Amino acid sequence: MERADMDAFVERVEQGSDIVDVVSHYVTLKRKGNRFWGCCPFHQEKTPSFSVVPDKGFFYCFGCHAGGNVFKFLSLIENVSYFDAIKLQAEKLGIPLPERPKSAQEKAREQRLKDLLKVNEMARTFFHNCLTMTRMGEAGKAYFAGRGISMDTIEEFGLGYAPDAWDKLTKAFLARGVPQDFLLEDGLAMERREGQGIYDRFRHRVMIPIADERGRVVGFGGRVLDDSKPKYLNTKETVLFNKRRLLFGLDRSHQAIRQAGYAIIVEGYMDAISVFDAGVKNVVASLGTSFTAEHCKKLLRYAKRFFFCYDSDDAGQNATIRALTIVRDSGADVRVIVVPDGKDPDEFIRKHGADAFRALVENAFSLTDYRLRYVLAHVNTQSFEGKMQALHEMLPVLATMRSAAERSEFAKRLAQTLMVDEGIIREETAKAARNPQLLWQEADTVGPAQRATVQTERPRMHRADGALQKAGRIVLHAVWADPSLLAHALSMVPLDGIPDELQRTIFSYLNETEEWDGTQLAAQLGDEAAEELSRAIVENEDDAEDAAETSGDALAAYSDSIALLRRAYLKQRYEQLSREATEASTSGDVAGMAEKLKELTEIKKEMDG
Repeated sequence: MERADMDAFVERVEQGSDIVDVVSHYVTLKRKGNRFWGCCPFHQEKTPSFSVVPDKGFFYCFGCHAGGNVFKFLSLIENVSYFDAIKLQAEKLGIPLPERPKSAQEKAREQRLKDLLKVNEMARTFFHNCLTMTRMGEAGKAYFAGRGISMDTIEEFGLGYAPDAWDKLTKAFLARGVPQDFLLEDGLAMERREGQGIYDRFRHRVMIPIADERGRVVGFGGRVLDDSKPKYLNTKETVLFNKRRLLFGLDRSHQAIRQAGYAIIVEGYMDAISVFDAGVKNVVASLGTSFTAEHCKKLLRYAKRFFFCYDSDDAGQNATIRALTIVRDSGADVRVIVVPDGKDPDEFIRKHGADAFRALVENAFSLTDYRLRYVLAHVNTQSFEGKMQALHEMLPVLATMRSAAERSEFAKRLAQTLMVDEGIIREETAKAARNPQLLWQEADTVGPAQRATVQTERPRMHRADGALQKAGRIVLHAVWADPSLLAHALSMVPLDGIPDELQRTIFSYLNETEEWDGTQLAAQLGDEAAEELSRAIVENEDDAEDAAETSGDALAAYSDSIALLRRAYLKQRYEQLSREATEASTSGDVAGMAEKLKELTEIKKEMDG
């Protein structure tokens, strides 16, 4: 696509995006003067410090210092890249993305992906028809009936049955003209070890189609109906199927997750189907593999609360602990649903019913309580060594608790539980807080590179800003509102004389750019510089309703601030010239020294005046 087409696309999306409307889908805003306020979605707070100025098109949080335009907000809240945020908003507005000319190889690759997806759709229909329309599917129907899965859910998920034969699917598909290599690449067939030909990968199994977020069938899961091994068989890793990135059921549950405000995460697709069938729609499954940073990132687009409900056996409990290490830095509110009697969610629902499962959800454990429960069940705390081991295993949770009051209260509780002096717990917690990441290493099987892909919650920060930084923001605010002031500002304070590095970067960008555009600026500046500009715009936006009074106050603030920056620049320049004059005198450069002294005199006159 041409650059001009892309620029026009971005401009069209920007013009169609009302920042208050977009932010209001995630944050409850209340209008005060000419701006809106709410509790920041990027860090925990009770008193609103998150502000949106609609006529400027910027937001800023005075607590964690997140800031930017509407696309920056979407990129943070949806945990996507800046350009993906633009595309996401374009989809919501119904604005098509301009297409660039594609090479023959790209066109061929796209067509092959479409063909592979089409074959998967055909396979879903084949398996579903075998279950619902043939005598071969009676065994599959009996299995689903025994699991309490209704026909409505069978239709909803397109569940099916793979016949107890070597090549029912492959023969049918080859006869319909499906190329053999498509069946192999989709993981539906396997090559015979001896001789030519292929045979069905899935045989005598109930079949569960696995879709991506867009509802496209990318693979299958098959569950045996006898004692064959393996019990569960998934599609092999393909260009379409990657378990680390897929969450079963997300295509159907994402709206329910957003509406409920939390996601329930179970271990396998049969658990997810049972929970869904019970009427709890905000459920996904991690396909029997470890919960990954990619999974976490996907779910953060829809909710900030995660309820883990893995099996109650040791394997399930260990999987839960591993999952919690992934989520711990994401900013999500984590809960753990504990299913009693060593059951998995599917078994529990069949035995006790949907209402009993909902009660488990209501009584889910906090991360802190679950960790303590787990540690006490696995550590013998009768000895001093055992008590210290239990304390060490609790420190990762204790040291990273955000609320000092909550941390203090839990320290007292832990001291009583372990019968250990509370001072020891506070001392160990203080040590741990200096480097909490190290504490998780034993339980954490995920490397730093993977953890870094998860959007972490922004910490609340208190910045001790000096007068020059504040003055620089006031000048930035005035220049953004009236670009004609830029020339005057830089004549008073050259770029190299601007004391704050972030502000110097912003002024440099404005000076080099003919037409200022918030979207382009946010994309080209670093995050910190973009946030600094947002702060300047939002922080210095006067709420006065009298335009003339506001204009006069703003001009006075600009004049005072540019004068303060000018004095700081002159002082810096005077000190620099004094050093240069001394060096010129030492080296015998009479002309150079005279020139420096002349400029020093002029600066001194201005400073004294």
